[in-house]
Amino acid sequence: MRTALLVIAALICVPTLVGLVGGLERTDAGEVAVVRDGGWFDDNQVRAVIAPGSGLTWAGLWSSVHPYPAQQRFYTITADAKRATTLGVDVVTVPSGDGVNLGVEGTLYFTLNLDPATLKTFDDKYGTRTFRGQDDSFLYAWEGDEGWTAFFGQAVRPVIDNALRTEVGARRCAELVPSCALLESSALKPRDSNTNIRAVQDGVNAALARDLPRTLGGAFFTGMTFSLSRITLPAEVQKSVDRSLAAGAAVSEAQAKVAQAEAEARANQARQDGYDKCPACAEIDKLKSLPQGITVYAPGNQDAVVVPTR
Repeated sequence: MRTALLVIAALICVPTLVGLVGGLERTDAGEVAVVRDGGWFDDNQVRAVIAPGSGLTWAGLWSSVHPYPAQQRFYTITADAKRATTLGVDVVTVPSGDGVNLGVEGTLYFTLNLDPATLKTFDDKYGTRTFRGQDDSFLYAWEGDEGWTAFFGQAVRPVIDNALRTEVGARRCAELVPSCALLESSALKPRDSNTNIRAVQDGVNAALARDLPRTLGGAFFTGMTFSLSRITLPAEVQKSVDRSLAAGAAVSEAQAKVAQAEAEARANQARQDGYDKCPACAEIDKLKSLPQGITVYAPGNQDAVVVPTR
């Protein structure tokens, strides 16, 4: 009988001790955690928010802890498909106003809003559902970098893409990439694209500040800033532009050689006209062109110039 009671007590106490130990949580300096109740008799509401870098904190028995990044994050946009193999790096291509698909190179900087009330709302909306990852698995936003990237790609990236499509689509290709003018004309005129690129960047930032809170249902990010580094042409179009530029350079070089030859011919003709009018001047120029230190000079003889050797 006593043995049976001990066994029953062990069955009750051991899970309780395990639960007590498991109820203690802590966060690293770079993460914040939202705790949701999960005990036998609890609901599934948010219990608490654990600040970054906390010590051991009582989270409750069998609670669910959702860690999120607390430091500044980076989201890179590129036109190079090779760079898009890493987490948080995506290829973005949007059409210009005249229909040229342009690659975008830039970086978005942002930080998750660490206000406890805002974090609770964020977890209610996005911490209790899954998102499709890069390997087609479904992950929660709080399941490491892969989970966060899956959430960001499905919930936030469409807003970024829409802002870029709107701003880039409002301008012609040549306004953003000067060499794009070669697609319209063989002549390449100097253009300043920096002003237009800054205008696109400013427009995207304004759109994100306006559209993201409305789309996501809250101001879940702070310090969101998009830095646009450059706009690129598609690879095949860039090759055509490079060939056009090379051909133009070759033409310019040939034209320069022709102009030089014509100038030399005119100079020679003018010189000869001067000699015809002044034969003595021709002889004087000949004497000036003779090497220094000659001992014999006999005009009309091919061996007429003798220079002594040492």
